[in-house]
Amino acid sequence: MERPLSCPTQVTEVNVQEPILARAATDAADRLVHADEPLASLQRSCGGELPGTVAVPELLELVRKARRYRLRLARSISAQDGAETVTAWVEVDPRGEDEADGCDIVLRSWQSTPLAPDETRGVMERRAAMDREVSELSARLDAEQRILFVASDSPELRALADAMSAGVGRPFTDFLAPESHGARALHWRLLDGAPVQVAGSPRAWRIVLLPQSRPGHDPVGFELLLVSDEPPPQVEPEGEGVFVSGGQGLVGHDLAPVLRQPIARIVANAETIRSRLAGPLPDAYANYAAEIANAGRLLLGLVEDLGDLEVVESEGFVTAPDHIDLGEVARQATGILGVRAREKGIVVAAAGDTVRAVAEFRRVLQILINLIGNAIRYSPENSRIEVRVEQAGEQARVLVVDQGPGLSDADQAIVFEKFERLGRSGDGGSGLGLYISRRLARAMGGDLRVESQPGQGARFILEVPADGTADPQ
Repeated sequence: MERPLSCPTQVTEVNVQEPILARAATDAADRLVHADEPLASLQRSCGGELPGTVAVPELLELVRKARRYRLRLARSISAQDGAETVTAWVEVDPRGEDEADGCDIVLRSWQSTPLAPDETRGVMERRAAMDREVSELSARLDAEQRILFVASDSPELRALADAMSAGVGRPFTDFLAPESHGARALHWRLLDGAPVQVAGSPRAWRIVLLPQSRPGHDPVGFELLLVSDEPPPQVEPEGEGVFVSGGQGLVGHDLAPVLRQPIARIVANAETIRSRLAGPLPDAYANYAAEIANAGRLLLGLVEDLGDLEVVESEGFVTAPDHIDLGEVARQATGILGVRAREKGIVVAAAGDTVRAVAEFRRVLQILINLIGNAIRYSPENSRIEVRVEQAGEQARVLVVDQGPGLSDADQAIVFEKFERLGRSGDGGSGLGLYISRRLARAMGGDLRVESQPGQGARFILEVPADGTADPQ
């Protein structure tokens, strides 16, 4: 096979003065089949596997060109490895004369530069936000990694979620034993990112552990996420009719579970590109990725809202009340939305008091995320949002107080109506969040109301029954 006369202009001279630090090899599908350190670690830091498709974007581009043009190429590449930016000189040499032969890679230099502390924190927060987007099971753990609470909407993980809920107080590794360590007590850093298998699921899963602590202090607890990089299996609807009049409709019953994961994956991948987690990228392309991520979030929010709408309006809809701490729910909600608030310079302060209530933890969390998210969306930059909990007689309350533009009496009268957006456009809302939240609050025996005046912000007040001695059922 003759080599083409033309070749890429990016061919550079080989840096023969530097010694060889590491070697690697790819196959005809641009999969890294072997790699010495530190290339192997960089491959995994960029989200790849070994063996697996080359995950370092600039290296993948060089490998593809070398294989296509059958020419030895060499140049400096850059990537992000955890809290460091890596610059390395690599040489890629195609094996044989055929594109199906793959390439040999030689690493001749390696230079690491620490990221600034603020940049490192921002990267970690964006990664956590992306993992939350695509996780299919979440749980709260105490400082000893013991289960406090579990939530999952995935039918595939229902048995696991039920077993973990029944095992509150036990270490989560009793139910999710990492493949490489087994059901042993380990430092959380060894468990974060560990692969696991879930009984009854054909997909590969990984553990994400997000410590809950202040800088410089030991974690007081953890947020556990279960994430799969593979799409969920398709579930064929029973019978030919998909929509049944008077029952749960098309979106909630069939489309929402099918659409949620791929849309969330699009958002996560776009955020990976936008954040430059896998390597440098021109600003224009990062902006394109940000637009894709934002559009994906809007679509995901609409799917979620339509699914919830069908649920709360279905005949016989009930919640699953339990004994909960409203203060804990408030702290979780503010933690989930912390990154979004900081992007606008907004401080979200959650009260640390314990207020016991009888309500469904997941539904209260859903309501508070909607209320705090709205407050962030409509509050001015560098303002403050307070989330307070209190008990008033037989009612337990959460107050979300913002410094936004406020609502007139006319707006307050219609703000909880279906599809009501108060004349706003382009803000990404569906006009369903507050309607659904009030329906959920009333289904739990409480209510949701607002107190506001134009120019003086708004106070949204969620009320649910206070915890007494009676059984929640």
